[in-house]
Amino acid sequence: MSGPYVVRVAEDLADREACFAVRKEVFVGEQGVPEDIDYDAYDPVALHVLAVREDGMPLGTGRLLYGEAAATKTDGDQAVGSLGRLAVTKAARGLGVGAALVRAIEDAARARGLAAVDLHAQTHALGFYERLGYAAYGPEYLEAGIPHRAMRRVL
Repeated sequence: MSGPYVVRVAEDLADREACFAVRKEVFVGEQGVPEDIDYDAYDPVALHVLAVREDGMPLGTGRLLYGEAAATKTDGDQAVGSLGRLAVTKAARGLGVGAALVRAIEDAARARGLAAVDLHAQTHALGFYERLGYAAYGPEYLEAGIPHRAMRRVL
């Protein structure tokens, strides 16, 4: 365990519900993203990771798409995974939870033989991802009304 929390792959319904609760708090509640945009057809096939406090309180989440599910987001390249829906509760920001979630997703990508991970970063978070080894490419674009840039890290 690193810090006052643990990061694990969401293995059961309760874990997935905790992931969705964090996403709802951050994306829907804080950022005003419509729920029908946040929850999509990829959620049932994605690998979800969850950060929880020692007492079980959910702190953050993220997901990895790979194989066919990632191909639509990575220009058909099934050797590249797609990191997405990274969210950390307001109370847990600054504790390293986001970085721990990214590293857990990268470990899952490596375990599946992926060569790289792509993501769509909100532009305010570019520096966070750059510190973790991601490089931006392509133009800025809007996703759910929020400015984003595509980023990639070779594993």
